[in-house]
Amino acid sequence: MASVSIYLNFPENTEEAFLYYKDIFESEFVGPISRFGDIPPQEGMPELSEEQKNMVMHVDLPILGGFRLMGTDAPGFMGFNVNKGNNVHINLSPDTRVETDRLFHALAEGGNITMPLQDMFWGDYYGSCTDKFGVQWMFNCSEKKAS
Repeated sequence: MASVSIYLNFPENTEEAFLYYKDIFESEFVGPISRFGDIPPQEGMPELSEEQKNMVMHVDLPILGGFRLMGTDAPGFMGFNVNKGNNVHINLSPDTRVETDRLFHALAEGGNITMPLQDMFWGDYYGSCTDKFGVQWMFNCSEKKAS
């Protein structure tokens, strides 16, 4: 079955970020966290320090509606240069306003609210924020306000 996920690269703090998301989404990792030290030695591969061996090579976390968030440390020693930018938003569509409020405020804590949650002209309860790791989130909840 086809699926969609978002893969996030972090400048060597992936585990911290994913433990944070795991707590917020009340979920469990799919399999163990894979580390660079798990890579079998290969010809021409540089020797890794203990710190580099402990870095996250891959992590997979289900969040909502079958959606999976994946990530890795993107280390400079492997040629990566991670820049926080505005090129990725993760759009969440929780079933209820209560869950929307909980997730929105948890993710916004220590970050920045870019648009407070509010009823929008298209009929959804919408808001956006950037979390403390620089990841941008949008929320669209179609549950109508109780009268």
